[in-house]
Amino acid sequence: MKETDYLLGNEKIIDDLKKMPIFRPFTQSDLQTLLNMSKLRTYKSGETIIQEGNIDSWVYFLIYGKVKIVKKNKEVTILKRKGDIFGEMRFIDSSPRSASAYADGDVACIAVDTEYVEKLTGNDKVAFGYIMYRVFSEILANRLRSLTRELITLKGKDASGKWMN
Repeated sequence: MKETDYLLGNEKIIDDLKKMPIFRPFTQSDLQTLLNMSKLRTYKSGETIIQEGNIDSWVYFLIYGKVKIVKKNKEVTILKRKGDIFGEMRFIDSSPRSASAYADGDVACIAVDTEYVEKLTGNDKVAFGYIMYRVFSEILANRLRSLTRELITLKGKDASGKWMN
């Protein structure tokens, strides 16, 4: 893994972020605050980005490449869209990592140090926290809807995969 220093004042990255749907709720000032607590990290194929069971403070936004999400040695999904987020549960509940994330080819991510949010004060902390929770809530709601559809589909089939009456 290679990483930059914190991305203070990087206008090119701010312009790129504005193009991603996930960052639309953020103002220019919010994006600058986000970059102040972020690093650009690149990974080669097979490198571990997140290790299941570990505790750390980073949330990731995919810039390019594919990230394989694995839980208990079983592939759960592959993230491949610019702006896909992973590791966000850490920001919400501070639990150990529930899954691993591996680079599936060359990958670049913006890694956000969520401990930095605790250093914000007053209205900045409240406003930024609100935006982050809103973004994460939207993502988690979409994932829950998807899992509910999968569960309904699975419950409608027997062990052999045939639809039950």
